[in-house]
Amino acid sequence: MKITSAEFVTSAVKPEHYPAGELCEVALAGRSNVGKSSLLNKLVNRKGLARTSNTPGRTRLINFFIVNGLFYLVDLPGYGYAKVPVSERESWRRMITTYLQKRENLKGILLLIDSRHPPFAQDIQMYGWFKENGIPVLVVTTKADKLSRSKLLRSMQVIKGNLSMSPKDVLVPFSAVTGQGRNELLDLIGHWVGITS
Repeated sequence: MKITSAEFVTSAVKPEHYPAGELCEVALAGRSNVGKSSLLNKLVNRKGLARTSNTPGRTRLINFFIVNGLFYLVDLPGYGYAKVPVSERESWRRMITTYLQKRENLKGILLLIDSRHPPFAQDIQMYGWFKENGIPVLVVTTKADKLSRSKLLRSMQVIKGNLSMSPKDVLVPFSAVTGQGRNELLDLIGHWVGITS
């Protein structure tokens, strides 16, 4: 799939704030600072479209970006950042759960996991929740450029094992620096949203 345009549309907290219409959506989920904004920017070849930050926990709303005028990439707030007050973390959890459970436009989830670390308990919990609720999920190991090929392969095996992934479940190594995995992700997203070219 070739990306010709990408624009920020809106930020949302409640379902009434989501974009109207029936365009398909693919959401990005993962821990704070796992590289969701960097992945989104690299996918659409727009450096500053989604704001990146060295401070975890900056994405506090559900952000919708329209791509090629045909579908949305949806950046969900990161989870697992301890310095955010418990009350705020709970409000994020409710916001994300509502979106995942009620958004009929949602066609799949990219679950991002830092390739340098084994999955955290919340990563395992999220993956299991997506599977149990029948939401298509694709695991993306980010920051792949920071590991040697052999270490990356070992990391991917650990991630597959910890998540109890089946042989047919897809795991894509990705680097926002080198672009590794970009074309594969675009093809898989295109399949989800019904765009084959």
